[in-house]
Amino acid sequence: MKKVILLLMSVQFFVYLGFGIVIPILPEVILEQGFSKVHVGGLLTVYALSSFFTAPLWGVLSDRTGRKKLILIGLIGFSLSFFLFALFIGNLPLLYVSRVVGGVFSGALYTAVTGFVADMTDEENRNKYMGLLGMSIGLGFIFGPAIGGVLGDYNLQLPYLTSGVLTLLLLLYASIILKEPERRNEGNKRAIIPKGASTLWKYRIRYLFIFSFMVTFLLAGLEATFQLFQIDRIEITPLQLGYLFMASGFVDAAIQGGVVRRVKNGTETKWIIGAQIVTAIGLLLIPFTTSLFWAGVALSVFTGGNALARTVLVSLTTKESGGKYGTAAGMAYSMDNMGRIIGPLLFTWIFTQEAGNMYFLSAILAVLSIGLIIAFRKSTKSLRTVEIDSD
Repeated sequence: MKKVILLLMSVQFFVYLGFGIVIPILPEVILEQGFSKVHVGGLLTVYALSSFFTAPLWGVLSDRTGRKKLILIGLIGFSLSFFLFALFIGNLPLLYVSRVVGGVFSGALYTAVTGFVADMTDEENRNKYMGLLGMSIGLGFIFGPAIGGVLGDYNLQLPYLTSGVLTLLLLLYASIILKEPERRNEGNKRAIIPKGASTLWKYRIRYLFIFSFMVTFLLAGLEATFQLFQIDRIEITPLQLGYLFMASGFVDAAIQGGVVRRVKNGTETKWIIGAQIVTAIGLLLIPFTTSLFWAGVALSVFTGGNALARTVLVSLTTKESGGKYGTAAGMAYSMDNMGRIIGPLLFTWIFTQEAGNMYFLSAILAVLSIGLIIAFRKSTKSLRTVEIDSD
C-alpha cells in the first residue's frame, strides 16, 4: 500500500507542478514574441477552466472504466501537453491548445487519484491519505515555479521537455505498480460540486467557502503578475524568479510544519484574521521593491500569510462540515478552482491598466475578506450543533 500511495502522491505532485512550472516562463515567452501581457493570465486561466469543467465528466468515466486506466490515460495526455508547449513555444494559438490539453488531463488525474484513494481506504484512515495527497499538491505548487525558473534560465523549452519525459517515466512505473482497487459503495461520488453541497450553503460554513475563493484568487493574481511587475521594476530573470519562489516555498513549508501545529482548537479564526493581515502587508510591500532582496522579502511575507490562512482554513472547514467531509472538500476544491480561473485573467488585465496600483487593490481585498470570517464568527447557524443526513 505504501508503494501505491507514494505513486499516487507523485502523480498529484506532477499535476500541480505542471500548473506552477509555467509561471516564471510565461511572461518571458509572451514578451519575447511581442504578444499582449493579458495572455499571461489567459494561458493560466484556460488551464484551470479546462480542469474545472472536465473533472466531473472524468469522474463518471473513472467509475465506469476503472481508476488505473484513467490514471494511465491522464499521464499520457498530460505528458503530451508538456511536449506541445515546448515544441510550439512561439505559436500563441498552439500554446493555448497545450494548456487546454494539460487542464483536461489534469482533471482526469485528479478525479482518478482521489477515487483510487477512496476505494483503497476506509473512513478511519481516509483523511490521513487524502492529507498526504494534499501535501503533494502543495509541494507541486511550491516547486513548480522554482524548477521552471531554474531550468528556464538555460532554455525556455527545457522545463517542459523535462516534465514531459518525467511524466512518461511515471506512466511506465504506474502501469507496473498500480492494481485496480476494489470498488467501494461510495465510489460513484466523484463530482467537483458533490450532491449535498446546497445543504452546506444554508449554514455559516458558506463564509469559509467564499473565503477559500478569496485566498486562492489573490494567490493566483500574484502568480500571474509578479514577474511582469518585477521585469519592469528590477529586470528580474526566470532564474531569479525561480530562486524567489523556492525561498518562499521554504517559508510555506515552515508555516506548515512549525506554525500551523501551534493553532489550538477554537482559535482558528484569530489565526486566519492575522494571516490575512500579513497577506495584505506582503501585497503592500510589492510596489515598493527596488531590489531582488526586497522582492523576495515581499513575496515571502505574502506567502507566509497566504499559507497560514489556507491551511488553517482547511482544518476549520472540516470541523465545521458536520461530518460531511467529502462534500465540504469538494465544495472547497470548486471554489479554489474558481479563484484560479478568475484571478489570473482579471489581475493581468488590471495590471495592463494600473500596474503597481493593482497590489494596493489586492491588499484592500485581503483586508475586506476578513469580514467573511467576522460574519462566520457572529453566525450561530453551525453544523456542529445540527445533525444532517449523510451524503
